[in-house]
Amino acid sequence: MRIRKKKWAEPELAQCSFYIPEPRDFKGKWKSFFNNDNPIMLEVGCGKCSFAAQMALSHPDINFIAVDIKLDMLGVGRRNIVSLFGDREVGNIALVRYNVEQLGDILSKDDDIQRIYINFCNPWPREKHKKRRLTHPRKLKLYRELLDDGLQIHFKTDDDGLFEDSLEYFREEKFSLSSVTYDLHQSDIDPETTPMTEHEKMFSDEGIKIKYCVATKIKK
Repeated sequence: MRIRKKKWAEPELAQCSFYIPEPRDFKGKWKSFFNNDNPIMLEVGCGKCSFAAQMALSHPDINFIAVDIKLDMLGVGRRNIVSLFGDREVGNIALVRYNVEQLGDILSKDDDIQRIYINFCNPWPREKHKKRRLTHPRKLKLYRELLDDGLQIHFKTDDDGLFEDSLEYFREEKFSLSSVTYDLHQSDIDPETTPMTEHEKMFSDEGIKIKYCVATKIKK
């Protein structure tokens, strides 16, 4: 997703207590940043952070690392988080600017990531660009390095082609699939487990059905 340049994003993030300018410093020791032993969950391609913000507010006993490559997007995300939290302290979110391709630079198995979320990522429909997808097998290999067997990736998209391809990607990289639905809002999946994002509402209002699945890591 493209976003206009936000001149205020960098200075505001520089003053933000939950923005991490040097995430490599925390590789293998993210629990020290949160200063607790609560479970850590990861959202890749977090965008404007509406999902991470809602999850963190609803689950104060869980820590969330929200990663996106775009500084301007994270600037908007910071504002959204602060707005949603209001007077409450933001203590269980870490905003990180980083390329998911190099996720191994900032996270390790020692960080004990308990779940990964991928919401409405760029579908990259052209064949030559598909390797950029956040669900592409080479990304799934990175995620597998962080997750123990039995742990999950939750994936949500509006794009039919991306969803169908991603189901195959998950199978190829030895993830079992469950809760597969081509119309999330008409399914029996509890909406509290996957709160609606800004883009999700926009797509739904346009009559586009939301696709969703849970991929569980199994042994190769």
